[in-house]
Amino acid sequence: MNLLELITQPFEYGFMVRAIVATLLAAVLCAVLSCWLVLTGWSLLGDAVSHAVLPGVVLAYALGWPFAVGASIFGVLAVAMIGGVRATSRVKEDAAIGIVFTTLFALGLVLVSVTPSQVDLNHIIFGNLLGVSPEDLVQVVGLVAVCLAVLLFKRKDLTLFAFDPGHARTIGLSPRLLGSILLGVLALTCVVALQAVGVVLVVAMLVIPGATARLLSQSMSRMLWIAPSVSVIGSLVGLYLSYYLDISSGGSVVLCQGSIFALVYLVAPREGLVWRMIARRDPRQQPLEADAPEKTAV
Repeated sequence: MNLLELITQPFEYGFMVRAIVATLLAAVLCAVLSCWLVLTGWSLLGDAVSHAVLPGVVLAYALGWPFAVGASIFGVLAVAMIGGVRATSRVKEDAAIGIVFTTLFALGLVLVSVTPSQVDLNHIIFGNLLGVSPEDLVQVVGLVAVCLAVLLFKRKDLTLFAFDPGHARTIGLSPRLLGSILLGVLALTCVVALQAVGVVLVVAMLVIPGATARLLSQSMSRMLWIAPSVSVIGSLVGLYLSYYLDISSGGSVVLCQGSIFALVYLVAPREGLVWRMIARRDPRQQPLEADAPEKTAV
């Protein structure tokens, strides 16, 4: 089998074509959103929301509603509960996040176990990328289009909110509204990523691309190109490995993205571990203040 056949063979099957399209769409959306989650320090909140939407997705399935409706309701509920626990008790934010998301995730597991279904709802937890139906793909395309439109339309406001919420407030923006927009998009993004990797691995797709881009650039405009590129490359390689090695597709995708992060962590210019070790040994390699990357918001 030559290289061209290796590349084109998966496209001979409809389920693989749908899997590739769904994965790439989820990869791009998660990567774009991850840039803001990393900058705002909301990575753990992304983990919480991605797990907390599980009971909403299961209830939406049971009631015949679109998954996005149930996920959005429980995503907002999770954020409200975290804020309520933090504001009305001595419990700190990280503990509140842990309590709320584990409780809602456990509720989702219980609902999965008792909800009668003609399909295996465990696919919501672990992903069922190769089982994406044409109807699922239409939903994914619609959600990705809406989420990307919102993020790109509000990108400057969201970036200012991520870097300096106080300054955003002084120029007339509402940090609370911008935060709500980001959380709403996060809930819908979790629904998209559920199709690809399931609840358990969604957080990886929401954090790894943005963290990788952050190591390569401090410019938000560059991060918004680097993160999707990293995510798409890792997703494609992971899908091909899962096809030819007969391994978990979702796990393979996340593992490849994590491997790219590890490589960047080691060899990234200025920020990479190897470069820093060399710089410590050779003072001439130390960056001058004038050469330091500027912290530009856009």
